Amino acid sequence: MIVAAALPLIAEHGDRVTTKQIAEAAGIAEGTIFRAFASKDDLITAAVETALDPTTLDEAFAAIPHDLALHDSLVAAIVSMQQRVIDVWRLISGIGSRFFELAQHPVEDRQSLISIFERHADELSVEPTVAARLLRALILTTTHPMLARDTLPPEELARFFLHGAGREDRRC
Repeated sequence: MIVAAALPLIAEHGDRVTTKQIAEAAGIAEGTIFRAFASKDDLITAAVETALDPTTLDEAFAAIPHDLALHDSLVAAIVSMQQRVIDVWRLISGIGSRFFELAQHPVEDRQSLISIFERHADELSVEPTVAARLLRALILTTTHPMLARDTLPPEELARFFLHGAGREDRRC
């Protein structure tokens, strides 16, 4: 409850958020925070670890209906991936460098995303794991605020991912 209340405040105010603001958002007394966490930094650490936990993203991928066409499945996955990139970036960019080591770990392949591609393996020119890695790279580089000025629409990204940058009426 405390971490959930703290996350949007940390994303907005960074490590300058006050425990008073967090307590008000959580509907608790400020002292309650320090019964659960030794310090504000410990609370921020817990919030960052929660934000980086891929469970919510896995659940979003798992909720994509299995009978959707590949393009529509990708659009649904891209929506969730774009939101995660933006949310994590907002949080990490505001917390100060002393917390950066929390975000410094390699991104693992997500079976939940690979499964989407496995359902459509006959439509792919690469293995599902490779497709998942390539999609993740595309979404990161076209969504991360430090890499892209504007976020592209999920439909456009899915179309590009599946068909490339060439015009459909002009095959190489």
